Amino acid sequence: MLWPTGTGVPGMAERVGERRERRARRAASLTIAALALAILSGLCVALSGPGHRFGLLGTRWALGVFALAGLGGLAAAALAAWGFALALVARAWRSVGGSGLALLVALAAAAPLLAMVRAGAAAPLIHDITTDTDSPPPFVSLDALRASSENGTAYGGAGVAAQQQRGYPDLGPLVLALPPEQAFARVETSARAMGWRIAAAAPAEGRLEASDTTRWFGFTDDIVVRVRPAPGGSRIDVRSASRVGRSDLGVNARRIRAFLATLSSPPPR
Repeated sequence: MLWPTGTGVPGMAERVGERRERRARRAASLTIAALALAILSGLCVALSGPGHRFGLLGTRWALGVFALAGLGGLAAAALAAWGFALALVARAWRSVGGSGLALLVALAAAAPLLAMVRAGAAAPLIHDITTDTDSPPPFVSLDALRASSENGTAYGGAGVAAQQQRGYPDLGPLVLALPPEQAFARVETSARAMGWRIAAAAPAEGRLEASDTTRWFGFTDDIVVRVRPAPGGSRIDVRSASRVGRSDLGVNARRIRAFLATLSSPPPR
């Protein structure tokens, strides 16, 4: 049987329209869910660092909120991508825009966690870094604070030294063509320029101890710098160690590199 020209199969257009409408409604629901989850995840990521800095969240809570929020961002991104595809098929242009916005917010919320995972994968699983793994500079003034912290004062020994050598083979002592007294003065000036909180400066012992905090969570790391006479001048050794956490994500090694670079640069005239 032939249908009249131009009429098509009866009900076909209606069924197509109904499917498109269902897709549009589903896309709208996914867009709303994705945007809500993305915004919530972004807020939790944004508050995790300041929450720890101001003492509102303990270390584990802050890291937990940060990790869950990052995973929430990834889930929101998946929902947003699904909603975006459905909205395109249904030609629901408002949902297309909403899903695109949700996807951007979700990726922004997940980005810090992804960056942390990437940094952790690239760094050895250690938190105590030194330019002298055979005889690390000891903490003296900060010994009591470190003894009460999660990571303590003791250096990890040969195992940690081997991991550091594999992960940061470039780290080593710096020799300055200056007598120890002048070298120590430059050490102290450079430490203050980097914003470290000086805990002890003992020129006679060639020892400077200080603390620094990480940018986002405000975790405290401790530093000790040792200045000793050496042929042609003074040998500078540095040790930077985190108080909490098994891995420092490469923070201490970067800090030592930056300090030695500052120290070796000629002072401004």
